[in-house]
Amino acid sequence: MKETLQKLVESFGPVGYEDEVRAVIRQEIEGVADQISVNKLGSLIAVKQGSGRGKKIMLVAHMDEIGLIVTHIDARGFARVTQLGTVYPIYHIGGRVRFASGQLGVIGVDRREDNNKPPALDQLYIDVGAKDKPSCPVQVGDVACFHRSMEAVGNRLIAKSMDDRLGCAMLIETLRRLRTTPHEVYFVFSTQEEMTSAGARTAAYSIEPDVALAIDVTDTGDTPRALPKAVELGKGPAIKLQDSGMIVDPRVKEWMVKRAREARIPYQLEILRGGTTDAQAIQISRDGIPTGSLSVPCRYTHSPSEMVDMADVENGVKLLLALVKKPIVLSDE
Repeated sequence: MKETLQKLVESFGPVGYEDEVRAVIRQEIEGVADQISVNKLGSLIAVKQGSGRGKKIMLVAHMDEIGLIVTHIDARGFARVTQLGTVYPIYHIGGRVRFASGQLGVIGVDRREDNNKPPALDQLYIDVGAKDKPSCPVQVGDVACFHRSMEAVGNRLIAKSMDDRLGCAMLIETLRRLRTTPHEVYFVFSTQEEMTSAGARTAAYSIEPDVALAIDVTDTGDTPRALPKAVELGKGPAIKLQDSGMIVDPRVKEWMVKRAREARIPYQLEILRGGTTDAQAIQISRDGIPTGSLSVPCRYTHSPSEMVDMADVENGVKLLLALVKKPIVLSDE
């Protein structure tokens, strides 16, 4: 799974520009899924056919990552940018970006009166080594992702775009290991989660699943002076209860907890105070879909150095398999 994850996190795929990531995923699942299709918004949908006695299940992870889009080139060839998704400028000063063309650039910051204050996004620029505007190799509308390779620190991995290429890697691995199931399982690799969740929203509408899960990362409460949160690296995947965009269907939460306990898989319970996932958009599709979320603890989210523990990843895959291998009965059915 590490090799697959490395391919994914080092791929180019800012919001709305997921083509390279989708190609990697398609190559990884060819011959494993029973059906593969791409919808009109670019989401990749792979289907594992079951025995026909179960439910229609949708598992979704988003392919896109946060990034930047060029808004202006000044006379000296420096590019000004705005964000694709939620970008925290303090994480990126002196970092590198890569454009779709392969062009690299360095993120600089304007001189400020008070350097003790974090910069605003409009105080950042990208230096692509140009001498002037005519020699600048990028133009208005070009998009960039943050440029960083994946590294291992013991059992922990550090990379950009763990959010949510990690979820994509987990779905790929789950699909590879899933031999039999009573259900019709849809593995959805969605687009545009970091801004609109348009990919998951439209996929949920067309699939109309009986139950759905979003697989994503969540921040932790285990770093110095962190906002208190009952999620730590290495303590297992987190079963979401609530975030700022949704309340998880209690029946889905109970089903997830039950399967984790039966399989003796360590798990944590997550309440995310800020942010949401594709689950929010899926939940309100059509006349409503029972939806939950499985989260992998991740430090330094939306930075170029997101950190995860491979034990949490492996236990997350085990839990997904435990969820889809057996019949599902939600509490009021």
